[in-house]
Amino acid sequence: MSETIVDAAQAAENDAAFDPVCLDVPRIYDSCGAKDCLRDLTVFFTQENQELINTATTVRVTRVSVLTATVDVDAMAFNRGYYSVDETYYFLCCCEVFTAAGALPSTVMGIAVSTKRVVLYGSDGSAKRFSSNTPAVIDPTEADCCQGFGGSLPVANVQVSAPMALAASLVPVTTPPIVSFVPENVTTFIGGDLVAPDTQQVTVTVGLFSITTLSREVQLMLPSYDFCMPRKECDDRDEDPCEAFSKIEFPSESFFPQSAS
Repeated sequence: MSETIVDAAQAAENDAAFDPVCLDVPRIYDSCGAKDCLRDLTVFFTQENQELINTATTVRVTRVSVLTATVDVDAMAFNRGYYSVDETYYFLCCCEVFTAAGALPSTVMGIAVSTKRVVLYGSDGSAKRFSSNTPAVIDPTEADCCQGFGGSLPVANVQVSAPMALAASLVPVTTPPIVSFVPENVTTFIGGDLVAPDTQQVTVTVGLFSITTLSREVQLMLPSYDFCMPRKECDDRDEDPCEAFSKIEFPSESFFPQSAS
């Protein structure tokens, strides 16, 4: 009994050290994680690079990264409070192309596209938000006088890890694949429009970990300690490079990798 009284007194003392503050923050209503194996994605190239692929004998994918992604949210028609999140990933694939035995490879870049859909709970929001630091935007659905007030959509956020190139193949084209739509900034980055493979195509299998969340801006009352004050001074001294190197620990794990246990 005495321990319970002490614990309650300690909790009351800790609560007294807090100052309640009201914050406008995004609250996550639902989230999910995914481990996707994206099998045999077609890599699209510009016309110049595709001509090189057509004459290739071997292709090796050296690196895959998520160049950009688009995320769209739509309300579910018969499941109130739930929303579909459509995610489209644009993978940048760096390839080494070998055209003859013993020849040095040529490095080219291509784009692979993958889409997925997840369903998450995002609650109902019927309030509109306006801010002094954002431009005025008119919802085009307001012109439909027969449509009721649709409410607001939650915000979807997607986090992805560095993708892994699990496999790559050079295969003959039997049925030319349709070139996936890519945003203009992707074609600008890659150096031109993408074309459909005609003789040979590169396919890649990618492993990807992702986390998808649905959130809404809400007002929450939270306990606060104090303002975040810096705890050290900024150091503008130029440190000797060898002295800085001497402070780095020896990377033993690079020379002696851990064995599976």
